[in-house]
Amino acid sequence: MISGRARRGVLVGAVAAWALVACVPPATPPPVPDTPEIRELESLVLVFYARVSNRRFNSISTFHDPALREFFQTPEAFADYYADFAQDLMLAHFDYNRPIAFEILGFEVTEPESARVEVLLRGANNQPLRFWGTSLTRTDRWRYVDGHWWIIPGKL
Repeated sequence: MISGRARRGVLVGAVAAWALVACVPPATPPPVPDTPEIRELESLVLVFYARVSNRRFNSISTFHDPALREFFQTPEAFADYYADFAQDLMLAHFDYNRPIAFEILGFEVTEPESARVEVLLRGANNQPLRFWGTSLTRTDRWRYVDGHWWIIPGKL
C-alpha cells in the first residue's frame, strides 16, 4: 500500500513535470521560401492528394488512371509509388484501400529542388466490429526537375 504522503508526493511530481512540459514552446517549422516554384508545388500537392482521395487503390482502373500518373517522371516510378501506397493502405486497414480525406501536416523544402510533404490520410476501417476510422501518415518526396515537380517514390 502507498501511504497518503507518498501519493501526494507522486501527484506533486506529476504536476511539476506537466508544468515544465507545458512551458516549452512548440517547435516551429522552418519557413518555406516564397518562390514561384514552391507556390506551384503547394498547389500540385493539394491537387495530387485530392485526386488520391476517394479512390480505391486495389483497383486496376485506379492504377491505369492518367490523372495520377502525370505526377511521376516515369511509368516505373509510378508503379513503385503505387505499390508502396496500396500496401500502406492495406496494412492500415483502410476499407476498400480507399482514403476518404487528407490533411497536409508538414511541408519542408530540403534543398532548392527538393521537398518533403507529410500527409495524414483518413478512411473507414475494414476490420470487423471496428466502427471507428483509420489513418495513415506518409511522407512523400518531391523533386524539381527540368521545370516540373515530380513525386519520387521511396525504395521498396
